[in-house]
Amino acid sequence: MFYFAFKSMVLVPLLRWLFRPRVEGMEHLPDTGAAIIAGNHLSFSDHFMMPVMVRRRISFLAKMEYFTGAGLKGRLTAAFFRGIGAIPVDRSGKEAAQAAVDTALGVLERGELLGIYPEGTRSHDGRLYKGRVGVAAMALKSGAPVIPCAMIGTFEAQPTGRRLPRLVPITIRFGEPLDFSRYDGMQDHRAVLRAVTDEIMYAILKLSEQEYVDTYATEARAALGANRPPSGTGVRAWGARPEPTGRLARGTDRPAAA
Repeated sequence: MFYFAFKSMVLVPLLRWLFRPRVEGMEHLPDTGAAIIAGNHLSFSDHFMMPVMVRRRISFLAKMEYFTGAGLKGRLTAAFFRGIGAIPVDRSGKEAAQAAVDTALGVLERGELLGIYPEGTRSHDGRLYKGRVGVAAMALKSGAPVIPCAMIGTFEAQPTGRRLPRLVPITIRFGEPLDFSRYDGMQDHRAVLRAVTDEIMYAILKLSEQEYVDTYATEARAALGANRPPSGTGVRAWGARPEPTGRLARGTDRPAAA
């Protein structure tokens, strides 16, 4: 009740009037049934901009910190995210990650839409970072299609650290659904999970036209704070687009190496 009331009475008229977001590819979203919407994550505003333009409810995975804040602000933030159906994700370890996957699978089993940001956190500089394999595990275990989504303009509107968004043009671009049924029964193979994740990230990249960085966003941010380049990255980490893996790379059903 809170989700639909807040969306229809507050978010929709306010955000549409202020930002007039443009939507492309809405026909790729199913009217019924389960699907995973996987998007880039540039801003806190992403949590609002996309759901406003989609009629169906989207349950998003959200970091646990949104639900555990102290004081009045923390309680209000937690109440808001619970009210809109956000799913808390503990990012402290592998067991926590598996719990998030299991919770997300419950959403998909009910035939609902699941929203996820494969990068795992907001981009601190507007670039697209390497995706984590949780999205691949959810797609393969549920059999749900993955719909890539690009948020364009939200970084300029509200980058990390900015409290109130600027009024700039926003575009939300959905791509064609990705089907990974060719990997049925292979969801426990690390190379397959990596290949599927890379294919999803490449689809997001084509939609967003961002610069790609071949390392995790958390590692890049930590390296920035330590004033050193992220470990394990090469030349293409700082500007080149990623080469797709798996079927997208070779035209076969065999996944590329992890």
